[in-house]
Amino acid sequence: MPDRIHRFDALDNFRDFGDYATAAGRRLVGGRLFRSAHQARVSDADLERLAALGIGTVVDLRRPSERRDQPSRRPAAFAGTVIESDHDDGGEAPHLTFLKTADLTPDSGRRFMTETYRRLAFEPAHLDLFGRYFRALGDADAPVLIHCAAGKDRTGLLVALTHQMLGVHRDDMVEDYLLTNTAVDLKGRAPGIARQLQSMTGRAVSHDAVVAFLGVEPVYLETALDEITARFGSMDAYFEQALGVDRPLRERIGRRLAA
Repeated sequence: MPDRIHRFDALDNFRDFGDYATAAGRRLVGGRLFRSAHQARVSDADLERLAALGIGTVVDLRRPSERRDQPSRRPAAFAGTVIESDHDDGGEAPHLTFLKTADLTPDSGRRFMTETYRRLAFEPAHLDLFGRYFRALGDADAPVLIHCAAGKDRTGLLVALTHQMLGVHRDDMVEDYLLTNTAVDLKGRAPGIARQLQSMTGRAVSHDAVVAFLGVEPVYLETALDEITARFGSMDAYFEQALGVDRPLRERIGRRLAA
């Protein structure tokens, strides 16, 4: 699994989420499906590495305010498609509000993340972006990159939905999701992040609270997928009714991405 991780100077959590076996006895191609955190601070060397991957479609799941605060850097020769949303609730991102106002404990972090995942698949911006992403997968020949701010929650859910659609085993789906904790060296970075949060909020933050909030746990993803099934009856119904991704499109995506 660790060889899925691509190391950059200033681009976190960049990974290939292809090359998994599917239930149909096929295998997702590698080098076509990528995920990461934002690219606002990438170095010039990072831009060269990104250019070499030949990415043709970038799906930026961040809010407009996040994109304004941390505008993406892209290779000078990038001429691909950028999928982003203009949906904005007019306020700051909920995770920032939580960090500034909540009692930062492991339990509060897990509760916040679980409730966040309960809503993720149904927010208007995500319904728009997820549907456009899957339509792009049905047509795009060049590699695709999905990212949000940290590349773990919004990105993690959309990657899991991609795996679900393409028949990747649930164990592999969850393992890929949890690889975030390795890719960002969460345990090693937690002390420094705790100091940053204490400086921002004026309150002490424990190591365990940082890990609970900034890491990923199986229950988060399971909450999102269970909520989809509870509301729509099946994942296929969600794809079709909520995202406008019908069976012919799903089959076309499978033909393009699995061999």
